[in-house]
Amino acid sequence: MDLLRRLTNSPKALVFSYLLLILASSGIYWLVEDGKTPGDALWWSVVTASTVGYGDTYPETWQGRVMAGLLISVMVLFVIPLITAHFASKLIVDNDAFQHEEQEEIKNQLRQIRAIVERLAPADAAPAAAALDAVEARADADRR
Repeated sequence: MDLLRRLTNSPKALVFSYLLLILASSGIYWLVEDGKTPGDALWWSVVTASTVGYGDTYPETWQGRVMAGLLISVMVLFVIPLITAHFASKLIVDNDAFQHEEQEEIKNQLRQIRAIVERLAPADAAPAAAALDAVEARADADRR
């Protein structure tokens, strides 16, 4: 699972996986289809993976057809959604969210405010401390 996460979280890994898939399917197509050049096989693989399917070259053997089905399935069900999800996640990032360091700084400032309030007005310290505890609890909940 860790290998899959590393392969899908990096744009470089996605591009590498895509190119590897294209080359592997081209090689298999070239081996199983008679009379096809490596260039024809690469063209077929790119056209099939992109789901364009011009029809100028197509598999005629059952092995080639199985390869075509696998290539199309992997592209449509895995590679294209992973690329789309990667770019979508870059658009959805919340730049306004507090970072851990900022939350810790706020909690430290709340502790300092609590100490000042307790020194200034001991009688009013309990309600103020409760309010500060609520703010601190909310900061902790937001972090999770």
